[in-house]
Amino acid sequence: MKLLLDTHILLWIAMGKLPKSALGYILDESNTLFFSSASIWEIVIKRSLNRLDFRVDPSLLFSELLDDGYEQMPIVGQHALMLGAMPMLHKDPFDRILLAQSIVEGISLLTADSVMAKYPAPVILIKK
Repeated sequence: MKLLLDTHILLWIAMGKLPKSALGYILDESNTLFFSSASIWEIVIKRSLNRLDFRVDPSLLFSELLDDGYEQMPIVGQHALMLGAMPMLHKDPFDRILLAQSIVEGISLLTADSVMAKYPAPVILIKK
């Protein structure tokens, strides 16, 4: 299965705080794991704003994800266009682009955000 990991899942991986409910998905070698360039962008921005939950070094996280075999998903025009077709259930633009990417690419989004699970998208909701 192809899985796009949301930003908080990536942060939890980096901090060694991944919920057990997500561990099976991450460790399952039959899954292909993706991270979005939007997540790296979000971490850079929110870290610069001194958000305590975004203390991870984005450069180090980026390198480690690539070294560990995660695949990077860039943002393309089709992803941005999908935003116009999505209802405004979630206000965070970073979460919305992740949802758009999962819809356009037809891959599951692994998230702990229950609002994201309300979208007609392939979402796997993780319990914290």
